[in-house]
Amino acid sequence: MDFDFSPEEDAFRARVQSFLDAHLPSEFDARDPDFLKQWNRALGEAGWLGFAWPKEAGGGGATIIEQFILKEEMSARRAPPLGSDFMGLTWVGPALIEHGSDEQKQQFLPELLAGESCWCTGYSEPGAGSDLASLSTRAERDGDDYVVNGQKIWTTLAHVAKYIFMLVRTESSSRYGGITCVLIPMDSPGIEIQPIPNLSGEVSFNQVFFKDVRVPVASRLGKEGEGWRVVVGALANERSGISEATEKLRHIEDLEELARKVMRGGRPAVEDPEVRRKLASFRTRIAAMRLTGMRHLTNQLQGRRPSSETSINKLLRGQLEIEMDAFAMGLLGTQAQTQGRWQYLSLSYHGTVIGGGTPNIQRNIIAERILGLPKD
Repeated sequence: MDFDFSPEEDAFRARVQSFLDAHLPSEFDARDPDFLKQWNRALGEAGWLGFAWPKEAGGGGATIIEQFILKEEMSARRAPPLGSDFMGLTWVGPALIEHGSDEQKQQFLPELLAGESCWCTGYSEPGAGSDLASLSTRAERDGDDYVVNGQKIWTTLAHVAKYIFMLVRTESSSRYGGITCVLIPMDSPGIEIQPIPNLSGEVSFNQVFFKDVRVPVASRLGKEGEGWRVVVGALANERSGISEATEKLRHIEDLEELARKVMRGGRPAVEDPEVRRKLASFRTRIAAMRLTGMRHLTNQLQGRRPSSETSINKLLRGQLEIEMDAFAMGLLGTQAQTQGRWQYLSLSYHGTVIGGGTPNIQRNIIAERILGLPKD
């Protein structure tokens, strides 16, 4: 594997670093709406919202390497996310570009690039989580409308979203071929949203009920019965093999700083050989994640789309999330009661670990699709 970058790629990295020097203060509040508005405006002017989208769709037309460099430098500086609508920019936008009508593209893509919309995704149901093809929310055709009835659960940001990118069943006899993708405004009559607070009291997930919600057939994305293909293509954009590793690098840096500050027996905890061994173990596993991500990046550069192997880093990240937060709380001991940040992380990691497929689901994918092991 060649880890060297071309002069053009090095020049782009320098451009990103200069942008960060100019627009990212040494201290900032990532929850300050005024700061985030200025940040996203600057990103838009630089052409880095929708950076992976083709230029004809209003995006940056970036190469895969440029996308990697941009995300790596942003992560190194702990910058806020690229844009205010992760799901819209990562899933919905690419799906619209590939499957949307001209009218849909004109309506939704400019909003996404301007940071003026917020999307949620309606996949999981009480009886359809890991086996998404068993979903039962129905859309019955009535003239020029679909009438939608059913329920979605674990719908991230549904309580603040403007639209939902949603799978419904339009035909019962075909397991995958009977699924259709529709785009629905969240203020449509008949939609009821019930937030689901997590252990820290924060609301991210929701359950959403649909009762006789009328949706124009023109709001369908792609052909009827081809929603599975639309969503599988969209989800291929979800997981960067490297993004999990860069995020955990920031996490281990914070954990190492904590170990230098916490005192044990009159000495910093980091002087304990067992603590150092544990930190080194975390570092090693994160390095392995990064190398695995580089392998995925190489596959993309050679024209192969991300596939089941991205489950490896998703699984490793989930394991590290749990172990590192538990290790932090163990370091703090009784001091944990006064350390709100680490308490918050230890109570809120579940959504990150479970979202996008639980660790056991990732193990099944690795076993069946990569190792070729039998299902039974």
